[in-house]
Amino acid sequence: MSVIAVLDSLRAGCHNFRVNAKLPCTKLTPNLVVSNVDASLRFYEDVLGFDRSMTFPEQPPFRFASVTSGPVKIFLSDRSTVTKEDPRLSGLPVGGGNIMLIEVAGVDTVYTRIASLVKVVMSLRTQSFGLREFAIQDPDGYVITFAERVAKPPRGV
Repeated sequence: MSVIAVLDSLRAGCHNFRVNAKLPCTKLTPNLVVSNVDASLRFYEDVLGFDRSMTFPEQPPFRFASVTSGPVKIFLSDRSTVTKEDPRLSGLPVGGGNIMLIEVAGVDTVYTRIASLVKVVMSLRTQSFGLREFAIQDPDGYVITFAERVAKPPRGV
């Protein structure tokens, strides 16, 4: 069988497998694996202004916590607990490769309020694709971009 025939067969199989069905998704909640849930909880509450939704156990030291701000919810899970439950995750770096984007109202005000309290990894700027945004790093290295939709600049500018 030629390479082209194999590729055609794979394409046909993938197409048939999809059946054009969509998942009935209702929500996405990032679950951040962190080195210290207590420290992460303090950062998200005290610096970013999130509200504590739940902790486990109820008193420190915590192995799990969730925080919310409006419709945004973030889970914070203790690395040692997570890797005991699934040892395959033990080799993954904490904070590596995950960038969250949180849309806010008044991104300039948010930047002014928190820039001196956090590690800013991208300064406040207006992007050509219509977002005004900046990015920070949390204590475990997760990058959080705060953004607000703005009018796109005219073409050629």
